[in-house]
Amino acid sequence: MNDFFVSLMLLGALSGGPGEPLPFWATANQWGLMPENQGAFALVQARTEFDASKTFQWRWGASFAANSYINDLDPGSSPLHLMTDELYGSLRWKAFTLDLGMKHRELDFYGADERLGSLSTTGGHVAESGNARPMPGYLLSLAPIAVPFTQEHVWLYGAFGDYKPLGIRYVEDPLVHRTRIGFRFDIGARLRLHFLLDHYAIWAGTIPNKGTMPVTFGNYFRMVTGSHAGADGTRSDRLNVIGDQGGGEMWGAEYLGDGWKIKFQHDIPYADGSGMGFQNFPDGVTTLHFGWDDKSRWVSDILYEHTYTMYQSGPFNGEKFDEEGHSITPPGVKTTGGDNYFNNGEYRSGWTHFGRPVGTPLMYPVGTLAGTWTSAVMVAGLENNRLKAHHFALSGKLFRQHPYKLMLTYSLNHGTYGRPYAGESAWNKEWGSVVETPLRQLSAGFTGSVCLRVTRRPMDLSLLYGIYADRGSVLPDTFGATLGARVSF
Repeated sequence: MNDFFVSLMLLGALSGGPGEPLPFWATANQWGLMPENQGAFALVQARTEFDASKTFQWRWGASFAANSYINDLDPGSSPLHLMTDELYGSLRWKAFTLDLGMKHRELDFYGADERLGSLSTTGGHVAESGNARPMPGYLLSLAPIAVPFTQEHVWLYGAFGDYKPLGIRYVEDPLVHRTRIGFRFDIGARLRLHFLLDHYAIWAGTIPNKGTMPVTFGNYFRMVTGSHAGADGTRSDRLNVIGDQGGGEMWGAEYLGDGWKIKFQHDIPYADGSGMGFQNFPDGVTTLHFGWDDKSRWVSDILYEHTYTMYQSGPFNGEKFDEEGHSITPPGVKTTGGDNYFNNGEYRSGWTHFGRPVGTPLMYPVGTLAGTWTSAVMVAGLENNRLKAHHFALSGKLFRQHPYKLMLTYSLNHGTYGRPYAGESAWNKEWGSVVETPLRQLSAGFTGSVCLRVTRRPMDLSLLYGIYADRGSVLPDTFGATLGARVSF
């Protein structure tokens, strides 16, 4: 039979004072649900799980959230914000699963307790982390299946789906398509290699001053195949591909030891053909995770992650000429650069949802540096997609029963090629010829839960806590804390 679960969480969040933003790790990778400033939060969840004893399986889930805080950047708004977090139904037959509605994406690199979230800045997916609220739609997934004639050494998996973004966006009524294609190579019983293409496309909708892209089978086929638009497309879509297309290319290796495992992964963002062709090397998010199978250890999981997105296929896009028509592009220099990850000139809200980056949260949305960002208004994309970052995370159980998670992130932030945060721009200048000026940022968070003994079983009662701090030149210097409780049945 389908197991049924219900949980209720209540949380208070404190910052430097009313109207002051909460620190980065208090709100990042929280599915866009936490209050932006000092306030309160509530979440009620109900769900079932698949019944593995049956060939044809089903499940459903629903979670609703509310947060309350004073938003000085949107003075006319109500302090109470009601949100539908998840609302979905799922069907499974053999290796195929169909999800309908709004559902969280499954993340990687968890620690001692999945309810504390991933240890990774991206959740293991640079193009779609746990930072933004899910979009309504459908996703047809294929669990790993053995490729014929490979003696179960090669496995294929993937997903195909379409979604409708919500919230206030620059382009009205757009659609989103998602495709994932992955291969797993089992080399013996312990070593596995992974390769994954993770692609998204924002298309259709009404573009200001440029009209509406009709939703037709022909346009849908062109979008899915990454083709040029037809006569009904904008000039940009006719020259390039339909809509805003990008994603990530991941490769990694996993070794299963006796009671432990280690995983290495490199996830490369891309925004055009040059990125898909690896011309943006060495950009990417590199993750190294070591974990014990015994999650009751004081330290059960250790993760280090390095993010580098500075190159973006180079600082030139198209050959440059002087007034006399002579090329001034340095010899041998790539002219397919300026990838501008997760931004787009026509779909100006970029790869965001309700104002938050869908991909890595280290790429801050427009308005972050000026202190004008809020999820309550339309966001014009990302202002910081050129950065270097070092991230360290630790997880385990205090006294072998109370899970915790430590997150430390140090980043050097450069803004974008076109709009650097500080100093001289490197755009249209030979790579390495400009000494760029970064803005430094340090963000820390320590979260956990204290499991309380209860006489009634299977009720689970926990006290939740979190301590957070930011210090640097991009985010306000601030300190914050959360305190609450969660009860599950």
